[in-house]
Amino acid sequence: MRRRKRVLFGGYAPVHFVCFRPVWERLRRRGDIEFLFTGGRRIEGRDGRVRNDLRGMYGPFGVPPRSWVPLGRLPRISADASVSAFSSGYFPGRPGTRVEMFHGVSFRNMSMRDREKVRGYDALFVVGPYMMRTVRRRRMLARGGPRALPIGFPKLDPLVDGSLDRAAILRRLGLSGRRPVLLYAPTGAKQNSLETMGEEVIRRLKATRRYDLLVKPHDHPKNPINWFRRLRPLTDAHTRVVRDLDIVPLFFVADLLLSDASSAAMEYSLLDRPIVFLDVPRLLAAVRGKGIPLDLGTWGRRGGVTARTPAEAVRCVARALANPGRGSRIRRAMAGDLFYAPGGATQRAADALLGILGLPAEAP
Repeated sequence: MRRRKRVLFGGYAPVHFVCFRPVWERLRRRGDIEFLFTGGRRIEGRDGRVRNDLRGMYGPFGVPPRSWVPLGRLPRISADASVSAFSSGYFPGRPGTRVEMFHGVSFRNMSMRDREKVRGYDALFVVGPYMMRTVRRRRMLARGGPRALPIGFPKLDPLVDGSLDRAAILRRLGLSGRRPVLLYAPTGAKQNSLETMGEEVIRRLKATRRYDLLVKPHDHPKNPINWFRRLRPLTDAHTRVVRDLDIVPLFFVADLLLSDASSAAMEYSLLDRPIVFLDVPRLLAAVRGKGIPLDLGTWGRRGGVTARTPAEAVRCVARALANPGRGSRIRRAMAGDLFYAPGGATQRAADALLGILGLPAEAP
C-alpha cells in the first residue's frame, strides 16, 4: 500500500488558518493525504513569555487534536509539503516542498526583509496581479528560488460562490437587518484607529441610532489590549464587539466597512460596497520610519473616503450609504488587480498542492 503524503500547515494567528482552511476542507477527506497542524495562537503571559496555544488556534475550526503538532516536536517531523501563511514559517526537520500561502495584501507592502524570507520557499501561492508585480519588482524570485503561482485568495471565495446566507448570519449575530450594517475592522499595528479615535467613532455612530455596528478587533494586535473588555460598555442591541475568527461572513452582511490600514479594506473591495478609512497618520509615519514600502499611489485608500476626525467619520458614513455607487469603478478595478478570479481560488490552490505532492486531481 502506497504511503500517504503528509502536509504540515503552520501559523500563529487564526487568520493564517482561515486562509488555508478552504483548501484543507476541499482535500481533508482524501485517503492519500495526512494533514498536520503546528504553531498555535501566540499568547503573552503576565511574565512576558509567549506561548503557542494549539487549541485556541485550531480547536474552534474543528481540526482534530490528534493532528496538532507542538513546536517542540517539529525537528522530529518530516513532511512532503510544508505550508505557511506568514513569511517566517514553522518548518519540520525535513520540510519537503515549502509553500507560502499569503494571509493578505495591503498597501503596506512587502519589505526587503520579507524578500529574504520569501526566497526560502519553493512555491508562492500569489493572491493577484498586484502581488505578482510586487514579488517580481522586489526580486523575490531569484534564480533557483521560489515559483510564483497565480492562485488567488481562497479565503474570499465564499463572498462570491453563493455559499453564504445573509439572513442566517444576521440571525446568528442577533441583528434584524432593518438597519444598515456597518463593520469596523482596524489593523493590529500600533497607533491603529481603534487606539486613537475608534472609541469616539463608535460612540458617535451609536448616538445616531441609525446603524447596526459590528466591531471586529484585530486577532493579534501589537499592543496586547483586551478590546472585548474595554469596549464592553459601548455594546448594546445594535452595537456588537464580535469574536468571530473568520471575518468573511461579516464582510458579507456589512453594507459599509470602516477600517484604517488593514488588508480588510482590500478584501472588502471585492463586494464593491462603500469603505470609510479612519486616518492614522502616526501609524503611516511609523511604517515609513521603519523603511517599509508604503504604496498609497496604486490603490492605497482610493477605494473609499478618508475621515480625519470622529465627526467627519460619521458624516462620511452617512454620505457613502446615501450614494453607495460612488467610487464603484475604482473598487472594481482594485479588486480585479488584487485577486485572481475570485470563486475559483480554492480549487486552484488544491490542484497546485496536489501537483506538488505528485497526486492525481481526483482521489484514488
